[in-house]
Amino acid sequence: MILGLIPARGGSKGVPGKNIKEIYGKPLIEWTIEKALMSKRLDKVLVSTDSDEIASISRRCGAEVLKRPDYLATDIASTQDVMVHALMSYPSDILVLLQPTSPCRSEGLIDECIDDFVRNGYDSLATGFICDYIEYGKNTLPRQQIDGFFYDDGNVYVIKPELILTGDRYGKKIGHKVISRWENAEIDDEFDFWLLEKILEKQMTTGLNLQFFKQKE
Repeated sequence: MILGLIPARGGSKGVPGKNIKEIYGKPLIEWTIEKALMSKRLDKVLVSTDSDEIASISRRCGAEVLKRPDYLATDIASTQDVMVHALMSYPSDILVLLQPTSPCRSEGLIDECIDDFVRNGYDSLATGFICDYIEYGKNTLPRQQIDGFFYDDGNVYVIKPELILTGDRYGKKIGHKVISRWENAEIDDEFDFWLLEKILEKQMTTGLNLQFFKQKE
């Protein structure tokens, strides 16, 4: 079974109630559930939450819900522990982690990630971008000459469940999937909410030229 897991805790300090806060006409979490349910590869879409309100919205949108125990509802609860809890309840062959704070996904992105993961025999795969930032005062090269490094954007993770269950999230063979810049955007604060709403509005009303926003690999 390929399990799509959406972690959505009720508490949030950066943006209170962010997972159910409305963004371009829908609760934030609904954007991720919709894309997950469009996937042809996911066998189950599961929301892990401690919130009755998030659970109600998730079920209305068509996802299944796994209620978290109290120890996974704190500020210090790790995503690793949330994944272990889900896998103990729903043993799976592949785990796909989809964070609701990354609502911008092109149709087919989730399946592309799963296909890349399987085809290349990865232990884990993450979407992201090539980051070429260097601390100010320490860079002596033009930006075009900086190789940079891959930075995960929080959008899609595909992982072997057996690694998660042993406390390892990455494994030895790691896949990097560079995606369009508009898909990299994620929500941490109120400014991000404003920015993401503009991106979603553009995507839904006029469409986005994904190739135009494609980054170097």
